[in-house]
Amino acid sequence: MAAPSYPTTKVAHPSTTSCHSKYHPTFSYPDADVVLRSLEGTLYRVHSFTLCNTSGLFSTMFCLPQPKRRKDASKPGERSCPPDADIIDVYEADFELERLLCLLCGIPAPRWESFSDMERVLVVAEKWDTPGPIGIIRSCITAPRFLKADPLRLYQLATHFGWKEEAKLASTHTLTLDLHDPAHSHIIEQLSSKDLLPLLNLHRKRRDQFRHLLDSPERFTAGNSSPYHCSRCGVTQLDNHTWRELKSRMFIEVDRRPLGDTLAVITGGFAEWPEALACWQARCSKVGCGGLNYDRVSTLRQIKNCIDSLPTVIEDCLR
Repeated sequence: MAAPSYPTTKVAHPSTTSCHSKYHPTFSYPDADVVLRSLEGTLYRVHSFTLCNTSGLFSTMFCLPQPKRRKDASKPGERSCPPDADIIDVYEADFELERLLCLLCGIPAPRWESFSDMERVLVVAEKWDTPGPIGIIRSCITAPRFLKADPLRLYQLATHFGWKEEAKLASTHTLTLDLHDPAHSHIIEQLSSKDLLPLLNLHRKRRDQFRHLLDSPERFTAGNSSPYHCSRCGVTQLDNHTWRELKSRMFIEVDRRPLGDTLAVITGGFAEWPEALACWQARCSKVGCGGLNYDRVSTLRQIKNCIDSLPTVIEDCLR
């Protein structure tokens, strides 16, 4: 998200501005003294007291010296602007303006349909310096449907606002993503280096630690001990090339999808890899023995244990 930039506002008085624009049905308080106008021309009549107490931008604006109001000079029969109301062009679309004003005025807002909708409103909420709506949206962004839909965008948003817990939660859900995929480049480019590095480090640590665990002779004795002899005949030294090929394929998979949830499954995907099939079918070459080189069930269990021991969140280094 770009750095906050306050909107240019233009105040127009009833005497100099035609008021043919329609009023929003929810925001047409008869005793309100300020009228906001959207890009589409919709008018939102609200109380300056509400704006002053919920928005740093309007609080500052209304503290500045105001020009004297002129008498209403609208023509007979023409709907005039309410008396003593300033029209302020805020240059925001109806969607963002309606949602934000609902949050500012304590009016129930419609259900958020997408993460993009929340992000659009957050941009305006930040411009207007409205901590209340920002806090309300913060409590919504970690809903499961938003976390699963776009965890990288959520991480970018959380780091922008300095929301540590939300950033950690989002970082865990990014483990399903390949950060080097060009499809994510437009979000990666918006992250500052201090926010991007912890995320890259998390993905890299999982990959490197997984490789280290796969090479451990304590965890995978048959595949990594040298020499290691057939557990049935005790004579033939095992040829571990099938295990080495499977390890290489798993390393590549964790680099692509650091969560590792596609590994150590019994059916589909990993179980049907040529490298996995070759590994489980590898047998002792001694005539009359033919014992399996590796115990499939215990090896899969140990692979899952390796994945479960990997780090799952970024280090606590946000501001």
